[in-house]
Amino acid sequence: MSRWAPALAELERGLLQRDVAARALLLAALAGEHVLLLGPPGTAKSELARRLQRLLPGAHYFERLLTRFTVPEELFGPLSLRALEDDRYERLTEGYLPSAEVAFLDEVFKANSAILNTLLGLLHERQFDNGSQRLPVPLVCLVGASNEQPQDDSLLAFYDRFLLRVPVLPVDEAHFAALLQTSVLTPEAPPPEALINHERLKALRDQAPHTALGEPVLALLLQARQHATQTGQPVSDRRWRQLVELLKLQATSRGAHEVGLWDLWVLPCVLAADPAHAPGWIDFFMHRVAQTEPFPLDGLERAVMAFEQQLDIERRAPTDAQDDSAGKVALARSIAGPTASESEMVRLTTERAQRRYSPVHIEARVVQADALLDRLRSLHGALTETAQTVLGAARSHDWLPPSWLAQIEAVHLGRCASVVVLLAQLQTTRTGFAGLPVDETLTNRPAPVSWET
Repeated sequence: MSRWAPALAELERGLLQRDVAARALLLAALAGEHVLLLGPPGTAKSELARRLQRLLPGAHYFERLLTRFTVPEELFGPLSLRALEDDRYERLTEGYLPSAEVAFLDEVFKANSAILNTLLGLLHERQFDNGSQRLPVPLVCLVGASNEQPQDDSLLAFYDRFLLRVPVLPVDEAHFAALLQTSVLTPEAPPPEALINHERLKALRDQAPHTALGEPVLALLLQARQHATQTGQPVSDRRWRQLVELLKLQATSRGAHEVGLWDLWVLPCVLAADPAHAPGWIDFFMHRVAQTEPFPLDGLERAVMAFEQQLDIERRAPTDAQDDSAGKVALARSIAGPTASESEMVRLTTERAQRRYSPVHIEARVVQADALLDRLRSLHGALTETAQTVLGAARSHDWLPPSWLAQIEAVHLGRCASVVVLLAQLQTTRTGFAGLPVDETLTNRPAPVSWET
């Protein structure tokens, strides 16, 4: 089990479909970055922030709902009357944002410019200007929340300060019944194994810069930049550097000495310009790393169907015109009566009524079916090998969201299952060709079964 599994389990406890948000939140806290949760009210955004604070022993928590009427005193503390008596403009920050390790600001983009300008320095530099002094703040992670991304260009600089931006949506239809049956959980102290040890966190951050990036990851990041350019999503140089630092810390947290391709699951959270672009980045990761790009089987499906149709045609083909077996069949059935079981005479006469084929004909059909069976078996082997490789890597990654793993498993196992079905269908058809009636005196060779369009 991963060292961080207990902490992730505590963040997700009792919550549905919050595996991505929980991982982004914990990873941001380990890296000393900030998270923006984008989604409607009632989607557990503040609850996630409170749970993060409980994972940090001794951490102070600060929470506010911002409006356009919010004043700086509500966030940064009231002015010190004693300091004013000495002609000093200072705030009493104890119990307010400048003294908190974890903070949650709801509707963060509704704050006025005076608050946003102070927040910019506090988020990026971890500094707070209190009067004539610039003081360091203990802030580990600020969690911002909003119903929507900012529309005003003046807010883009502040928006860019949140390295991870995660869409948080209401539970979907598949999980709605579970939501109705989930009891409301009361806050409780997390188990000791879930707590984030300060010494271990410091060691992690000290070691992370020495983790190698690796050529495969670098190559994929170059593709990511092209994707961002092609889709009109500008990414600042600072954000690219912060992404690399985050990847290194994630790899280090797994005990790896080099960033791996699966660490790039965070790309949608870091590079998506807005929630509407997140699915495109998820596909970027899924197709290039998880190898879930659409795999066309329609050509093979048409081939198997063509063989089935050809067998049906050949089974139903009437006998030669001069053969009176068909009339004999009718007569035999009439004699037997509509409710009597088919007699041996009817069976024998029916067999004679079927068209017979040359040994060469049957052999040609079987050989062609065998060739297609070999192709399907080879494809199944290759798909199975790919699935084992991909799923082995995905299942062993400490941070990959379980919901993403389920999607990856469904794609790869579904591909293999589809080929197995085609194999079974074609094997049945091949047996049908081998069992066609034979006339040893015939030597005609059939045209091959065709399915290409």
